[in-house]
Amino acid sequence: MTRQADWYFDFVSPFAYLQFEAFDRFPDDLAISLKPVLFAGFLGHWEHKGPAEIPAKRRQTYRYCHWLAGKRGIRYKMPPRHPFNPLAVLRLAIALGPDPATVGAIFRHIYTEGNDGQDPESLAALAASLGVEDLEARVGAPAVKQQLRANTEEAIERGVFGVPTFVVGEEIFWGEDMTGMLLDYLADPELFRSAEFERLDNLPVAAQR
Repeated sequence: MTRQADWYFDFVSPFAYLQFEAFDRFPDDLAISLKPVLFAGFLGHWEHKGPAEIPAKRRQTYRYCHWLAGKRGIRYKMPPRHPFNPLAVLRLAIALGPDPATVGAIFRHIYTEGNDGQDPESLAALAASLGVEDLEARVGAPAVKQQLRANTEEAIERGVFGVPTFVVGEEIFWGEDMTGMLLDYLADPELFRSAEFERLDNLPVAAQR
């Protein structure tokens, strides 16, 4: 029986690229639905900062992603500026699918080849490689814009607060570093039904700032 997972991602996240390149680790019976979302929408809703908005965390994040990619043998080159405005590439993915081939091509354009994620010339080259001649019309279509909003709102309603995030049933796995935990859950869903997991779900707050 095929199992279903939703993967919420934004091309602005290098962690999303690194997790995407690890999809071959998932079991063959897991059907993954790729759902582009606007990470900035999460930041606004949950009222928190992205890693690139904290200078020390930004440096640490970029260095870690470079190191991790090398450790895994993944070709990796950060684009010339980051964070970038991902709206055009998110909408392009929605307009064309989004299927793994399209999503992979966009990720690799930015993080394998190190191209700019929002520069018009870079986007034109990406569109041409995907056979898209009317880029502005495709990414500007009202239905495409609405789908991106709907994906983002759906994710927030399900409790998603960051990217990349897998949702399997009611379980949320945020971050590339949750891949191993997700694999364990897929192998044994009872793992999350223990008394200790239940206690952790209901742990009281002792102090607030």
